[in-house]
Amino acid sequence: MHEQAQRTARLIGGGARLWASSPKLPAWPPSARSPAAGWLLLVLAALSIAGICNLWRSPATAASDDANWVAGTNYIVLVPAQPTAVGPGKIEVTEIFSYACPACNAFHEAVDQLRSSLPSDAALDFVSAGFIPSEDWPTFQRAYYTALELGLMNPRLHDAMFDAVWKTGQLAVVDPQTDRLKEPAPSIQDIAQFFAHETGVSAAKFVAASQSFAVDARIREANQYIEDCGVEETPTIIVNGKYRLNPGTAGGYDQMIELVKYLVAKESGH
Repeated sequence: MHEQAQRTARLIGGGARLWASSPKLPAWPPSARSPAAGWLLLVLAALSIAGICNLWRSPATAASDDANWVAGTNYIVLVPAQPTAVGPGKIEVTEIFSYACPACNAFHEAVDQLRSSLPSDAALDFVSAGFIPSEDWPTFQRAYYTALELGLMNPRLHDAMFDAVWKTGQLAVVDPQTDRLKEPAPSIQDIAQFFAHETGVSAAKFVAASQSFAVDARIREANQYIEDCGVEETPTIIVNGKYRLNPGTAGGYDQMIELVKYLVAKESGH
């Protein structure tokens, strides 16, 4: 329980609710002569034709997925499994990332697609890595956990941070003229100005929070989680504390998304 309570701090806004819930069907069984009965038969016929009358994976589909994804090759089974920060009946999908990581920037639009395609019993959250100091990762890690501590982080700001680093250049870590690392690199004060503009929280408050014990604790917890999961590169995704994968093991970004959905379904028992 202590480990789970510690990891709860990682969730952004309680986690994303993904697939919309299914529309309500008429009460069962309807009268054989009622309009609802006729409507229901038409719906079931249409679903049957589409091959999706069974809302979960068919045995054939499950067998095909099992053949496509191989444990030890496409994903690693974590031993021991790591605690999650979600409640009972929920499945956690965690991306380990850095705003200063170019591969994470390339992947983050796919993460947005993942957010909209996972089932409603899955929660998407993030762990910021800081293991490349030469590219300013620790500064962005501290900024991320400061934003979480202040209750500022949300999907829009998450994407805006990537844009500030890799599109607008406001927080660029690479000089576009030379393709070399910028000197000086963005500071916590620079990132505080970004959040002040985006959220209205003063830069001074952001900088002060960044030096707090609470933010230091979040960073220590993140670093420990990354070590415990054996993460050596980003982006990496951990599914429910049990499975580790990255674009290299999955075969690419699109395949990574499909593999995550497969592992989530596996955890759901579907």
